[in-house]
Amino acid sequence: MATLELRGIKKHFGSIHAVDGVDLTIAEGEFLAILGPSGCGKSTLMRMIAGLETPSAGEVLIGGQPVTHLPPRARNVSMVFQSYALYPHMVVADNIAFPLKARHVPRAEREAKVKWAAALLGIEPLLKRRPARLSGGEKQKVALARALVRNPTLFIFDEPLSSLDAQVRAMARSELRQLHDRSGITTVYVTHDQLEALGMGDRIAIMKNGRVRQVGTPQQLYDQPADTFVASFLGTPPMNLLERDGRIVGFRPEYLRPASASAAGADALRLKVRIIELEFLGAEWQVYGQLENGATGQKLLAKAQPAVAAGLRVGEQHEFAVAGAHLRYFDSATGLRIANGAH
Repeated sequence: MATLELRGIKKHFGSIHAVDGVDLTIAEGEFLAILGPSGCGKSTLMRMIAGLETPSAGEVLIGGQPVTHLPPRARNVSMVFQSYALYPHMVVADNIAFPLKARHVPRAEREAKVKWAAALLGIEPLLKRRPARLSGGEKQKVALARALVRNPTLFIFDEPLSSLDAQVRAMARSELRQLHDRSGITTVYVTHDQLEALGMGDRIAIMKNGRVRQVGTPQQLYDQPADTFVASFLGTPPMNLLERDGRIVGFRPEYLRPASASAAGADALRLKVRIIELEFLGAEWQVYGQLENGATGQKLLAKAQPAVAAGLRVGEQHEFAVAGAHLRYFDSATGLRIANGAH
């Protein structure tokens, strides 16, 4: 295990600033998820950590030691990508052992490490199979085992679950997090999937246009977004944002409730909303509404329990309310978060 520090990291491709000044410190044994939309620079940042790209400026330090200009093999970093790159002509055991064989590790030690990694991931019955006979989830576990046997100081994952179907991906998230907790290896996990970031990360770094917009725990980022980008990017559905009184007020859809079903106090934001669609999602309903006062015509989203949704009909107008404690305010010009009630 080791700490990872990024100091002023930049990567320019001509006039394109793919990464534009990133400072991050990742603690020993921490699981950091780097989250952002396509093209935000997260994969380029990952490649510089791994040594696959050289920064245009800045430093990468692993365990306090500068590694900015060291090749990947000298960093003791294990990488797992979306493509598992298993050798089709080798059985699983040989695929796992390959990086050890390339480093001339004695055979007995190789076999012991393969058995250890296979037991950790529960794939002992697969050791004699070839990759063509494995499911997507099984291939992912083999790729993880191959990364583990190197005994790395740092794990780097680049969207390793994106090719799996939804059910397998949900199980794989849990298994990856459990693997991290058992191994204690410092981990950087790059993804565009917020469920992966929220579900696995000790902290999340959200990127846009080559810069980190906010770093914090999943709860901090969800409850206290630093700006309107984080507020609208994180959350399914995203935070509602309204222009009111020269600033932007935001609130999560789960806090927007019909006034008749709300315990909101005197500081609540009250809105007249016309229901334009009701969507059944099993345990809850998603309510699509249109604002009838203030910024008339603006669309809003609310989440409602079945008992509440039963009292709503498409086309009806209802008063909704959000308790003051759940309101977040942002500067209209910069989009940055401001203190609740500030002007």
